[in-house]
Amino acid sequence: MKIISYNVNGIRAALRKDLMGWLKHANPDVLCLQEIKAHKEQLELEVFEEAGYHAYWFSAQKKGYSGVAILSKQEPDHIEYGTGIPSMDAEGRNIRADFGDLSVMSLYLPSGTNMARLDHKLEYMNLFQQYIDTLKVERPKLVIAGDYNICHEAIDIHDPVRLKNTSGFLPVERAWIDSFINSGFIDSFRHLNTESEQYSWWSYRANARPNNKGWRIDYNMVSAPLQENIKRALILSEAKHSDHCPVLVELD
Repeated sequence: MKIISYNVNGIRAALRKDLMGWLKHANPDVLCLQEIKAHKEQLELEVFEEAGYHAYWFSAQKKGYSGVAILSKQEPDHIEYGTGIPSMDAEGRNIRADFGDLSVMSLYLPSGTNMARLDHKLEYMNLFQQYIDTLKVERPKLVIAGDYNICHEAIDIHDPVRLKNTSGFLPVERAWIDSFINSGFIDSFRHLNTESEQYSWWSYRANARPNNKGWRIDYNMVSAPLQENIKRALILSEAKHSDHCPVLVELD
């Protein structure tokens, strides 16, 4: 199964940049989208059906904001919209598809652009960990794909010294990623790749992307029971529909 996660920073804008052409070429079995910034009523759903995908949307209550989706070639046995936690679900940040004993989740963690949002992000992270701890008992084979809005290690950010006090690379955020992984997950990309300067997000400012001044904040986290099934993990940096690029994991 080929799973790709992609923060499209507005699916309607990405579609205008030939997202569907890219999708047909990339040909994932499951595509997890984040920051779709649209409700399904605002989209021409036929384009996804024509490409061979079942599409499931979980949008934020606020229009033009946040939202996640899953596109799947195989019809899932079950779709779980949200987490059941109102403070999390109002922003449309979590959707899960179950295929037999395998579950694939699209996650969009908040950013911490100011103190209020940072507090919200930290609360969300703690609630999400509790939710996953419970979910893993029922669904132990779990892939959590998405934009975590956190760089884990110094290798994952272009300037770890200057950015050490910036949200997305704060010690408290990095410690949470540590604890999340230690709770039974594998960072699939780092499991197979040790190269530096591998990023999934670049600011639109100061020619950050051409100069590869990036951050690796998009992950396919794979639960420990699936470790032996991880066959490939890639960052698809050639895709340019967004300020992010897609990240791929392939399970046997």
